[in-house]
Amino acid sequence: KKFNGLLEKKWTSVLRLQKKVMDLESKVTETVKEYEGGPTKRERSADNWIPRPPERYCLTGHRMPISRVIFHPVYNVMVSASEDGSIKVWDYESGDFERTLKGHTDAVNDIAFESSGKTLASCSSDLTIRLWDFVGFECIKTMHGHDHTVSSVQFVPTGDFLVSASRDKSIKVWEVSTGYCTKTLVGHREWVRVAAVSPDGKLIASGSNDHTIRIWEIATKECKVELREHDHVVECVSWAPEVCTSHINEAIQAENPRAGKSEGPFLVSGSRDKTIKVYDVSTGSCIISLIGHDNWVRQAIFHPSGKMIVSCADDKTLRVWDFKNRRCTKTIAAHEHFVTCLDFHKSSPYVITGSVDQLCKVWECR
Repeated sequence: KKFNGLLEKKWTSVLRLQKKVMDLESKVTETVKEYEGGPTKRERSADNWIPRPPERYCLTGHRMPISRVIFHPVYNVMVSASEDGSIKVWDYESGDFERTLKGHTDAVNDIAFESSGKTLASCSSDLTIRLWDFVGFECIKTMHGHDHTVSSVQFVPTGDFLVSASRDKSIKVWEVSTGYCTKTLVGHREWVRVAAVSPDGKLIASGSNDHTIRIWEIATKECKVELREHDHVVECVSWAPEVCTSHINEAIQAENPRAGKSEGPFLVSGSRDKTIKVYDVSTGSCIISLIGHDNWVRQAIFHPSGKMIVSCADDKTLRVWDFKNRRCTKTIAAHEHFVTCLDFHKSSPYVITGSVDQLCKVWECR
């Protein structure tokens, strides 16, 4: 009585386990295939570098939120600007603090290098723009002209000019050698948060609290296009480098196979409406929308390979986007507070971020 049906039970459990074993074996072979097919650590090319947690260095020293972090175009240093009015220089390879540039009397909102890296420009809520000699580390010029907080500054790549954007609703073009304002572009109805110069130095893209992005021709001062895709403040705009063109065309054709090839130029923007958008400026149309951040998007830039977009936001994350498939491929919980800014090194595997938590972080990519 006691052992009735025991053998059948044994057999069925053996079969069950055998099936389990086979399932697991097939899973293992699949995983091995995936692993061998995937980029290995040595072979992963610079095109696919993305930041990997945890951060390599956490840089402390600022006493208020960080507003901007940028890499030097030549040396292995990075520079951070903060609402504490200071600008700090760090070695991102060793994590060492190098020096502080003092001069602004209020929050420093943006910093930018000219292409050789010999001059640094900074702008501040003290209404001024300062030029710093990055060899002797002195302030060589202070430019006055805006009537309110200066929120953005950038050099024109082709020449001796600087572009700034301000809460006084204007964008100004300055001659670097004299420090004079040569042009003022007006048209935005609210605070202009950001002004970015196109790689060929002919156009300016500006983003504003009036929810619009405007494209200006520097030579004629006229507004060529007004992009009204966001429904909140536009926090950031950034031009796509040349290498992006083919990847963006692939992304357009993935949605619409009949679309023709576009030469661009292309632009990416991030907004308080939590979205990231990519535009074809030649047609004035929005071609890609990326949704995923849970709070204001503070910065969005193209990956140096042109294949991806990297962004940071007030949801405290750093994200990597595969824009061709319109999806977020990596999310990193980067800081304990809002992530205000980021930069991706053009040739070395590093990303830097800055936050309201007063820290700058250096992330290694692979």
